Amino acid sequence: MPTRLSTSFRRAVADREILARLAEGVASVPQEDWDCCHDGSNPFLSHAFLSALEDSGSVGARNGWQPLPILIDGADGRPAAAMPAYAKSHSQGEYVFDHGWADAYERAGGLYYPKLQIAVPFTPVPGPRLLTHDPTLIPSLIAAAEAVVRQNGLSSAHATFVAEEQVPLFEKAGWLVRMDRQFHWHNRGYGCFDDFLADLSSRKRKTIRRERKEALKDLKIEHVTGAALTEAHWDAFWLFYQETGSRKWGRPYLTRRFFSLLGERLGDKVLLILAKRDGVPIAGALNLIGANALYGRYWGAVEDVPFLHFELSYYQAIEYAIANGLARVEAGAQGEHKLSRGYAPITTWSAHYFADPRLRDAVSEYLERERQAVANEIDYLGNFTPFKKA
Repeated sequence: MPTRLSTSFRRAVADREILARLAEGVASVPQEDWDCCHDGSNPFLSHAFLSALEDSGSVGARNGWQPLPILIDGADGRPAAAMPAYAKSHSQGEYVFDHGWADAYERAGGLYYPKLQIAVPFTPVPGPRLLTHDPTLIPSLIAAAEAVVRQNGLSSAHATFVAEEQVPLFEKAGWLVRMDRQFHWHNRGYGCFDDFLADLSSRKRKTIRRERKEALKDLKIEHVTGAALTEAHWDAFWLFYQETGSRKWGRPYLTRRFFSLLGERLGDKVLLILAKRDGVPIAGALNLIGANALYGRYWGAVEDVPFLHFELSYYQAIEYAIANGLARVEAGAQGEHKLSRGYAPITTWSAHYFADPRLRDAVSEYLERERQAVANEIDYLGNFTPFKKA
């Protein structure tokens, strides 16, 4: 597949020709040009994060994530709109599962791969996928993704973990919309962790206090961010990350160098929470700090300590969010066990474009049934949050 494509679009409302192009990775775009296309509230969309994935070898054509960001330049020749996009030769590391669609299409004689993935790799964090401060460019940005699919013989384009406010923009363009769910913690104006506990039923409150006490026995907790992050911290966390990755998906996606680059380029947005025994880290949780949210990403341990996962990944995150006035904690994909820790079910969204109308019709029928099932599940799970009942 070519790494660069020029396509023109004319919009009668603006009476101008809009040129969309593919860049050879986010790292090939000047940092200030990429970051001027978004508001900076979501660190995963930053040039620092996306270029670290590329420069570390965590993404690339060789591992099935070929970076092909779509750009629309403004009158000054600098990007006025952008879309993080990748040519994919598989469906790994996406957290929105389309393996069944791929299998069915290929059994019918089609080629599902390669496809276009509009996403942040390995990151199930909702956020904008249409990056621009000029809303008149959004239809052209979506049309550019469709053109990439058609002109390069791809089967489809998939925008995953789309911010809710952008879902109607894809839907208006005729893309199919898919629902899923995650669990987020929401700050109700708490002044401290005990204020949060006071909102819970007595039984749940006691359970959390007991879990925290057992988890922290003989351990010290350290929060590390910014210039305090060292290679020794990343060496320790790399062991934790590998341990979890080898158990969950066989081969960790990220390289060791990625974490060093993350600390160098985005250290002030990194919160590394470590548990230490006798001064030696035995477990850690990696978070990124957004404008309004704390994003929990990876956790791991080299000792099996009861409830330590909950302590580092959930309770410490809640304490940090309260202390720093953040509106929510997003703790990643899956995990009904988060319910009893104060994390409530929320809807997540993706949008899908198919070049073959037969595949589109089949997926559309499936999604209609799936959306209702997901909505019912979210309603059902909402009954099991630990908060006091009215």
